[in-house]
Amino acid sequence: MNLLTAYRWSLADFADRVGQVGFDQWAAPTPCADWDVRTLVNHVVGEQLWSVPLLAGATLAEVGDRFAGDVLGADPAGAAREAADAAARAVDDPAVLDRTVQLSIGPTVGAEYLHQLLAEHLVHGWDLAMGLGAPPQLDGGAVRECATWFADRVGMYRSGGLTDEGVPVPAGASEQDRLIAAFGRDPGWRADA
Repeated sequence: MNLLTAYRWSLADFADRVGQVGFDQWAAPTPCADWDVRTLVNHVVGEQLWSVPLLAGATLAEVGDRFAGDVLGADPAGAAREAADAAARAVDDPAVLDRTVQLSIGPTVGAEYLHQLLAEHLVHGWDLAMGLGAPPQLDGGAVRECATWFADRVGMYRSGGLTDEGVPVPAGASEQDRLIAAFGRDPGWRADA
């Protein structure tokens, strides 16, 4: 699976998961210790909203604080679907992979930024599924694309405090469990544990 296909899949999958959140589940815990379901969803949807102008060439200053605070409103599932659709349209032109995107870490090539977003969607999609008690199945091709990219960045992410230390997994662990563990998540996490 190529990066653009994996990224589009991750957008749709995350929006689908948000659509499964029950009325009484928005305050449920997630593997992100300080985030309940609504906070986690708000974070990811906010990232999607940011990605559209950034991929179009806007600077951080030009985007400003328009996506600060609650971006979900009274219809979180609708907001998530709209943000995912807009983010998918922002990558319709494959040239986006070679564009320079202005991020807080400095100018970044589009493919690198999309890999970062892919990781956000996969890992937080898993977090969301676990918080909902739903099967956390991710697409194998998307997992491989993300794992290949992340393998060269693990040290940088950990030393920069962007991820927790990896979690040990058994030798026969699935690709998905290995990816989730590399991002500092326990694949066996349960809300009631």
